[in-house]
Amino acid sequence: MIESVTRLTVFALYQFTVMLGILLLPVALAVRRLGIQLPIGELIERLDSAYDRTAN
Repeated sequence: MIESVTRLTVFALYQFTVMLGILLLPVALAVRRLGIQLPIGELIERLDSAYDRTAN
């Protein structure tokens, strides 16, 4: 049961970060013109690998 809750939590966090990345895309593009890069891609990759570990 704990494994199911963990898997569901990680999946929900992954989906939330994907949505956050999509919503922040205009902000990220504007900030990138100033030379600053937001780490949303790295966050999504980390949560993707975490979900892969819990799904197996």
